[in-house]
This record gives sequence, structure tokens and C-alpha cells, in this order.
Amino acid sequence: MTPSPLVFITGASSGIGQALALRYHRAGWRLALVARRGDELRQWASAQGIPSDRLGVHAADVRDIDAITAAGRACIAAQGLPDVVIANAGISVGMDTADFADLEVMRATLETNVLGMAATFQPFVAAMADRGSGALVGIASVAGIRGLPGHGAYCASKAAVISYCESLRGECRACGVKVVTIAPGYIDTPLTRRNRYRMPFLMSAEAFADRAFEHIAAGARLRFIPWQMGVVAGLLRVLPGALFDRLLAGRPRKRRRHE
Repeated sequence: MTPSPLVFITGASSGIGQALALRYHRAGWRLALVARRGDELRQWASAQGIPSDRLGVHAADVRDIDAITAAGRACIAAQGLPDVVIANAGISVGMDTADFADLEVMRATLETNVLGMAATFQPFVAAMADRGSGALVGIASVAGIRGLPGHGAYCASKAAVISYCESLRGECRACGVKVVTIAPGYIDTPLTRRNRYRMPFLMSAEAFADRAFEHIAAGARLRFIPWQMGVVAGLLRVLPGALFDRLLAGRPRKRRRHE
């Protein structure tokens, strides 16, 4: 009997990751979930009625390369090679380059959002290529299109995610492995609830997960969710720099770590 398909998701303990885990579970997939606090993740899965024989939980911080790559290898050993790997774990903190302490914010953001993504994918790339199928999914952001004041670390990290996934897509295309980039706009999660500025086209995490599930299944190259943010992204790309600067002047900044 052919086993149900398997999805591996990082950052699965809250927000987008949690919503994606539920969406795949309801579609009949087996789950391999990663979070820093494994016990809390198991408790959540039990509360959702997810059977233990369809669930693997791995406690790992994606900033710890040894830990996250070991989690990937443990998943393969225990549950088999996933059909979909979603590198979702990420952080979003404001920064001020004039503040020496905020250089550590940038380090943590890049290590989590970019290096952590590459480390998440690493255990699966060669095995998927040998099999000739699979999907590697990077969660980017509309914020990766242009730099926003006070968002230097986050915007830089998500711009890197978009470029990294594009590079990986070219490397994997010939062996049948898809690389999908999903760029959310404003999604209602614990991260965005701390924002102190208007968030147009705010979308629930559940609705986001529905759209992302469809785009991943279709093997999309790059998709913005909701679609309206794709229009915004297109406009941001072509907006002259001087006009962009004027429009962003005085805009409230993302909360910094001490705020």
C-alpha cells in the first residue's frame, strides 16, 4: 500500500506554519513538523486530533545548522523522503543601524530567514534529485521587493530568500525537483499583530494556507498571497526611487526588539 504523501514544515508551532500544517493534515498528508519547542508542538497536534502515527515532531532551531539538518535526516529515517519541504521558520524585528546592538538583530534575522532556509533544504536536495520529484518551498515576503525604513534586516533577508530560491530553482529544474517561492503580504499572525501601521489586504492565516496549498500543488514558480499584493509588488518594482522615498517618508517603523 502506497503511504500518504509527507510534508516537512519548519516554524510549525504558530502562525503561517501552524495553518499550513493543519491544511496539509486535512488534505490527508502525513506531517513532519519542526519547532524550537517540540513538547508544545506535540500538545497542539494532539489538541487538533492529529494521530501520532501520522506525525513526526522535531525540536530544532533553524539557526543551529547541525540541529536542523539532523532533523531533516531524522525525518527521512523515520517517515521517508518528504514530497514537500516548506522552509517557513522566520523572524521579523525592526532595526536601527545607528544602534550597535541592532547589528545582532540583523545577524539573527539573516541566520534564521536565509541560512536557516538553506539548512532546512540541504538534507533533502540530493535525495529528491535522485528520486526525480519533490517540491522545496521557500516562504519569502512582499517586503523582499523594496527596502522599507526600519525594516532593513527583514527586507534584506526576504530579498535574499527570493534570489536564493531562484538560484536553487535553476539548479533543480533538470532533475524534476520544483522550487516554489511563496511571498505573503500581510497575514494575521502573532508577528503582524505587533505592527503599528496600516496593513492593506490583511488575510487570515487559514485563507493564506488554502492559497499556498494550491500554488505548491501546481508547482508555481513565485506567487504573492493575496493576489492584490502581487499587484502591489509589481508597482513597487517599477516605482521610481525618488517617488518611492517620498511615499515612505514618515511611515511608522517596525517595532524593534526592546519595544
